[in-house]
Amino acid sequence: MRVTPEGLYCEPGGFFIDPARPVPLAVVTHGHSDHARPDHAAVLASPETLAVMRARMGEGRAGLRQQPIAAGEVVRHNGVEIRLVPAGHVLGSCQVVLDWQGSRIVVSGDYKRRADPTCAPFEPVTCDVFVTEATFGLPVFRHPDAAAEVARLLESLRLFPDRAHLVGAYALGKAQRLIALLRQAGWDRPIYLHGALVGLCELYESLGVKLGPLEPVPVPTKRGGGGLLAGEVVLAPPSAEATAWVRRLAEPVICAASGWMRVRQRAKAKGVELPLIISDHADWDELLMTIEQVQAPDVWVTHGRDDALCHAMALRGVRGRALHLLGRGEEDEDPVPVAAEAPAA
Repeated sequence: MRVTPEGLYCEPGGFFIDPARPVPLAVVTHGHSDHARPDHAAVLASPETLAVMRARMGEGRAGLRQQPIAAGEVVRHNGVEIRLVPAGHVLGSCQVVLDWQGSRIVVSGDYKRRADPTCAPFEPVTCDVFVTEATFGLPVFRHPDAAAEVARLLESLRLFPDRAHLVGAYALGKAQRLIALLRQAGWDRPIYLHGALVGLCELYESLGVKLGPLEPVPVPTKRGGGGLLAGEVVLAPPSAEATAWVRRLAEPVICAASGWMRVRQRAKAKGVELPLIISDHADWDELLMTIEQVQAPDVWVTHGRDDALCHAMALRGVRGRALHLLGRGEEDEDPVPVAAEAPAA
């Protein structure tokens, strides 16, 4: 494996993993836009990831040829065995397991180690080289229990029944997980969605993930009207809070569901009144636990705080290497399109 301008390249196999530019053959770990890019000649991924790519990019840009790999299936390309194993990040997210001439590399993509009712859990695979993320690769990041964070949201709803609760959540993975956590906590009322979240929630439902009653945020009956959805939960992309769309809600409590809400200055700068520390990435302890479980003597770090993680691994006798891949974001945050701010049909 080597790093190229396009991304991580498997030389004997002749393919790229999560390339940042169009390539002849891409193996894609999951559907977030910093990993799944358009216009590859061929894409190999889980069936769910391919469905997400088609929904976000359109059939014509999600790969001219699309090859789904089912769980447990092995595909051979130029002598390299390719297998996909769940990564626990979002629906369809997978680690890429590569076996060649007695050596094994596992490229994890993004992953988390917490239970998530909307996707299959992470499965550690022993290997010679493990490629990990380090989005939350600092000791300060230790995520609390997600159910406890949802309980805080429900308590705020009880205390402020005359205010809508607007939760910023990424369209792929975070929104659906938050909905499922609310359902597990007993919230059986409709959850209201910004138009930019509707399509992927419908896709999750079509792929067998039940989310309960969902409704688009209604349109005010008169121009400039507001005061809608007091006492209700409203989900929207994080960037929607800065648009005129938010004016239709009843004195909204601005919330955000993200691992970055651990950083108080960040929450304050974004005007978040109720920060919810709910992350779809491994925290510091889980990164180290995963590295211990896979037993790889060499660990490559693709993005995030690689310096702290490499230092911690060195203390444990593991060789760490920062790859500095281009185009990796901290999360998948697509801007809110103008059309999505219009009333949902």
